[in-house]
Amino acid sequence: MPGQRRLHLGAFMRPVSIHTGAWRYPGAWPDANFSFPRLKHLIQRLEAGKFDAFFMADHLALLNMPIEALRRSHTVTSFDPLTLLPALAAVTERIGLIATASTTYNDPYHVARKFASLDHISNGRAGWNVVTTANPDAALNFGHDEHMAHGERYKRAREFYDVVTGLWDSFADDAFIRDAESGIFWDPSRMHALNHVGPELKVRGPLNVARPVQGWPLIVQAGASDAGRQLAAETAEMVFAAGGPISDARAFYADVKGRAAAFGRNPDHIKILPGALVVVGSTVAEARKKRALLDSLVHYESAIGALSIALGVDARAFDPDAPLPEIPDTEASKSGRERAIALARRENLTVRQLAQRLGGYAGAAIVGTPATIADEMQEWLETRACDGFNVMFPYVPGGLDDFVDQVVPELQRRGIFRTEYEGTTLREHLGLPRPENRFFRRTDRAAD
Repeated sequence: MPGQRRLHLGAFMRPVSIHTGAWRYPGAWPDANFSFPRLKHLIQRLEAGKFDAFFMADHLALLNMPIEALRRSHTVTSFDPLTLLPALAAVTERIGLIATASTTYNDPYHVARKFASLDHISNGRAGWNVVTTANPDAALNFGHDEHMAHGERYKRAREFYDVVTGLWDSFADDAFIRDAESGIFWDPSRMHALNHVGPELKVRGPLNVARPVQGWPLIVQAGASDAGRQLAAETAEMVFAAGGPISDARAFYADVKGRAAAFGRNPDHIKILPGALVVVGSTVAEARKKRALLDSLVHYESAIGALSIALGVDARAFDPDAPLPEIPDTEASKSGRERAIALARRENLTVRQLAQRLGGYAGAAIVGTPATIADEMQEWLETRACDGFNVMFPYVPGGLDDFVDQVVPELQRRGIFRTEYEGTTLREHLGLPRPENRFFRRTDRAAD
């Protein structure tokens, strides 16, 4: 249908399922987070389903939860995303490759170099998920005794983004002449040294990698705090939003797009994809039964550990059968803490009940048949609650196969999801422009 909005789909694949009980589900691959053959199979299935992107979250420390909970976690080890994704680029052709890289405990030159390299290796399919590390234990792995304050992390992130994108523009697109007759490989007049000196960062440049295929790898962000929303509105091209009621999603969508417009950006150049755990059944009752079985596989040790992470405090000391007490402010994730507290207050949950919800997966879930799932996704899309979804699977491979084999064809039948890739780069999948180089205009030679 002309003018009909089209859905975008990312796959949240680190961990391969965000649900704590996923690795225990009957038929699941318990080792999938740390098995290259498994991950290769999964990304190829997603590419067959025409997904926009394969997304890997990342952590720079073990999850800061009690060892009793951590011993039950299937995410205790995982590949470094920027080691894995180039390998997956070699066994795929079209699907986007998005990885998290922290602005808190990285240097911008490293990040710029790695993502520029991934973009070239994948022929224009790289995306950088810009995050400020929330786990305070990460500080201890990078020579710090204390975690950086929340506000300071966002100040550093904003400057970090400017430096990385500036480094990607180190060379003009036409800088590499490669003239064998004259012996000139590249034109020094088409190179720019950044010479950045700011409050947090000092980076000379230039980057020693040619400008990425996409100009810049796609800029992706997550985070629901006010600081996170503002950073996304100023810099992001894709936003991984927290799931929740559709009314909250519409408000978030309007807020971020409105902030982007106020900043002088085209709101259509930001794609907002809330996370959604999708459980597919032949009937709604069967899908709910699958979800109930999944939730039953979460041990209380895991549940209370997940609650501790969300709140930024050790929740084991709380009375499990009492309401959630007042929680002091911490330097952990503000949005995660606020969502957990709001859920407890809204549904009058005890600590035990709240922990059990968070211990599995407490975010947005779409549970039903292919038709009812498509109905819900279409409503979110058409009422401006999202531009698509970052899909999480209840377990792999079966839960992923259910979505690709049953839900994707239903979305395609309705005309709201592609039947074939129409471009080769991640930006083309999303209908986003290639950024102009801030230091060089394209010349006739580059256009040729």
